[in-house]
Amino acid sequence: MPLSQLAVHRHDRRNRALITLAGEIDLESAPPVCAALARCLSDGIRIVDVDLTAVTFCDCSGLNVFLYAAQRTGEAGGILRLHNPPPTLAQILALTGCGFLLLGLPLGHLPPSPGDVSDPVVPAPPDRSVPVPVVLRGDAR
Repeated sequence: MPLSQLAVHRHDRRNRALITLAGEIDLESAPPVCAALARCLSDGIRIVDVDLTAVTFCDCSGLNVFLYAAQRTGEAGGILRLHNPPPTLAQILALTGCGFLLLGLPLGHLPPSPGDVSDPVVPAPPDRSVPVPVVLRGDAR
């Protein structure tokens, strides 16, 4: 089986980073993605946008990396957002219901860097409440 091919590029602008990934994200290629995202935090970056336009495949290993990085970034007072996920990742996000934790606006619609305007507004998670069933009193026949 050939090794996974994945290119990782980072472009910084003040306290914001754009990580561009190209290729396949799987068990073999997930560690460099994790390292690149962790390096952003250690470098003081608090807003991380991940462009997945050129990613051809992403399995649950990639999802795991993104969820972990989003959690760590959030704990540091920042935000991590994925943009343009490939169909495989979009399907995993839909099946797991965690897309609201990771998905951002399309890259052409990104807000300006926080140095230019106020901090981005983090959208509230969707209402996931379960409707309360109506309880009838008496004999229901």
